[in-house]
Formats: sequence, structure tokens, C-alpha cells
Amino acid sequence: MRTTLRIGTRASLLAVTQSTWVKTRIEQAHPQVRVELVQITTKGDRILDVPLAKVGGKGLFVKEIEDALLDGTADLAVHSMKDVPTELPEGLFIGIVPARETPLDAYISNRFATLEALPVGARVGTSSLRRKSQLAAVRPDLAILDLRGNVDTRLRKLDEGQYEAIILAGAGLNRLGLQGRITAELDPTLMLPAIGQGALGIELRRDDTQLLADLHFLHDPRTATAVAAERAFLLRLEGGCQVPIGAHAVVDGETVRLTGLIASVDGRQLLRDTLTAPPAEATALGTHLAELLLARGGKAILDAVYNATPDE
Repeated sequence: MRTTLRIGTRASLLAVTQSTWVKTRIEQAHPQVRVELVQITTKGDRILDVPLAKVGGKGLFVKEIEDALLDGTADLAVHSMKDVPTELPEGLFIGIVPARETPLDAYISNRFATLEALPVGARVGTSSLRRKSQLAAVRPDLAILDLRGNVDTRLRKLDEGQYEAIILAGAGLNRLGLQGRITAELDPTLMLPAIGQGALGIELRRDDTQLLADLHFLHDPRTATAVAAERAFLLRLEGGCQVPIGAHAVVDGETVRLTGLIASVDGRQLLRDTLTAPPAEATALGTHLAELLLARGGKAILDAVYNATPDE
């Protein structure tokens, strides 16, 4: 193990918290190693006044960090897997996937205990088309409004009364020690999570085989299998943040159960199904489920979304 490691990370509080967790684990396992955080501001961090779906492009939160890996400024990178494109630059790969935090979305409200309790016309904040479409499917009467910024900013906007409720990833709140702000976790039958939500990915240079071996203690095979199924589903659909797509895989013994979703932005068309397979076939499972939903009308839904949402 080398004596110094540099972790490339976004500069947000949540990203730094996640990278510090990895840093601490490495230093505990290898006391002779000094680990530094290289904080990098990404394009997604700089654009805060435009919904992500309108920005377009892929890798909004990872490209600059990957550039640091490729030019040697960083030795590894810690990402939220839901931000990582399915296709990575040549020479890089996700080598380590630690154990997953909750993949579920969190409903947060200061006045209403459940989503069902929200009054007609209540303002709900979220920046995700996936969340918007699923909310609209079950509560078309709500006013679903854009919500950008870091976790603290989003909570402050709720507390100021700009929204009656907001939807955030439960994993981020847990990692920041803000579990107490969660009013309720949203069941995946109601709100299917984003691909890779709650999971971290450690990206490395492909030729850095020794570092991969040194960090293998952080790897969780069950999480890696679940995320592989979800990402194969996304890859086959060629989706990004501009498209309402969700997937959630659970590894139970010798079975992977994957549920996938394709929806229209307004929630009026919503396709979902569940398939199972052995863990060794997780990637094929994701591809198979995507093809099933595409054949059932998903392709027409995605074509309509792409035509309505110009990319970069």
C-alpha cells in the first residue's frame, strides 16, 4: 500500500461526508497511509438555477473528478452511484462498491405525517423527474415544484414554508446524521428509487491493480450485484436524468429480484414489472427487464420524453 492516497470528491457536504467515511476506513485498515481529499466542483454543482433534466448530458457530477483520475491529480474517486453514467471513460472503472445505505426516498414534511395526508394543491419539492412522475401518478392534484441545492438548502426551503413537503434520498440524510428530519420512508411500490441510489462507488484507473487489491476490504458483493442489475437496466434504456426511470434490486440468498420502471413525465403512463434471476445473471436480468418494458410500450414513452426534453 502506498503511503499517500488522494480521493477525488465533489465539494458538497454530503460528498465530503461520504468520502471521509471511505478515508477513515482506509486509514483504520492501513494506519501507515495518509489519505487526502481532493475537493472538485463539478458542472452539476455549478448549475443551480436550472432543473437537471433541462441541463442534459451525462456525468454532470463526475466528469471533472474523472479528469482528475486520468491526469493523476487523484488516485481514486468516491461517487454516489446514482450519479455515475453507465459508460465510463476508457481506462477507468468502478472497482469497489461498499455496503449500501437505504435505497429508499424520504418524505419530509413539518405539518403532514404522510404523503396521503397532504391537502389538494400542496406544494411538493423535488428535482427528479423520476420522483415527479411517480408522485403525479398517485397524487395528480399536487403542485410538484423544482427543488435544487444541497441538503441543508432544501431543508431550509421547506422550513421557510416554500413547500408543504419535499422528497430527498434517505441515504443522504442518514449519512449526514439527519435521520430525525425524515417523516416517512416511501415504499418502493409507491416510489421506486433511482438506479444505484444509496450505494457508493469507488472509481479507479484500470491499471491500478494493486490499489484495487488494497481496497477490496471495502467491497460488498451483495450490493455490487444489486447495483449491477440496476445499471444494466439503465444501460439498455440509455437513460439519464432527463428520463423518468427507476430500478430497485434486492439480493436474497441465491436470487436477485429486480423491479424496473419507465414513466411519462406527467405520470399518466407508468410501466413497471419485476423479474428474478440468480446473482451470476444480474446483468442479463437488468437487460431482460429493460427489453420487456420497452416492448410493452416503454420505447414510445422514452421517445416522447427525449423529443420533449432537448439534450445538450
